[in-house]
Amino acid sequence: MDAAQLLKKTPNPKIPNFSAGDTVNVNFRIREGERERIQVFQGVVIRINNGKGPAANFTVRRITAGIGIERVFPLHSPLVESLEVTRYGSVRRARLYYLRGLQGRAARIKELNPVQRRKVQEATAAAMAELEAQAALTNAEAEELEELETEEAIIDSEAQATGGLEDTVVNEAEDALDDESSEDAPPEDTLIEDPPAEESEER
Repeated sequence: MDAAQLLKKTPNPKIPNFSAGDTVNVNFRIREGERERIQVFQGVVIRINNGKGPAANFTVRRITAGIGIERVFPLHSPLVESLEVTRYGSVRRARLYYLRGLQGRAARIKELNPVQRRKVQEATAAAMAELEAQAALTNAEAEELEELETEEAIIDSEAQATGGLEDTVVNEAEDALDDESSEDAPPEDTLIEDPPAEESEER
């Protein structure tokens, strides 16, 4: 069995459905010592790797001052505060590595037409509602499990208290029986005299 199947992944309801070619804004939480801040990274998604596993990630590429910068984000990480799709791209590939060799207008991706974009947005809204329902169900299951554990702990404590009380009652009953049997028994110091022997007949 694969180790990934043993890990229960929790979907992040703040991340909508997106695909390669989309332009996204990723709000990623960064920790610097004891401080924490949100950093926004905007770019084009060039690949989504292992999308169904707990180690799923996606790569976002942007060009700053003529230099291409790529960053990999974990899909199921709680450090991803939110993700916003600003532009839906129309591409035919799942991995857009060819963008690394293009610059300027040649690296621009064609946008979906309004009809396709509306369909994608409707599908995204339905997927988001399903993710929120799954998250609510997960929270409800966790609360129910907590309640069951609390009830079991209460039952165990009551059983222990009842068991201790029963032991006390049994011990007291045994002590009472021992006392009664000791009263009925004859004292050990009492000597039982032998009956007097008959006098022998005179000859």
